[in-house]
Amino acid sequence: MSDNTLKGKRIMGTARPPKVNPKQRTCAKADCDTTLSQYNRREHCYAHAPTKFPRLRGRIVPES
Repeated sequence: MSDNTLKGKRIMGTARPPKVNPKQRTCAKADCDTTLSQYNRREHCYAHAPTKFPRLRGRIVPES
């Protein structure tokens, strides 16, 4: 009878630390005093971030 166990290997490599920004940053909006995370690379908080639309390659967008 054959052994049907699945064996894997650990991926070895260099574990880089995450990129961090300076601490105590606030949102770029004038009236907003939200403190941004050191891992958030953007200048605005979620509430004031500019709207981004996904790239729709080849899909037909239904009209609303």
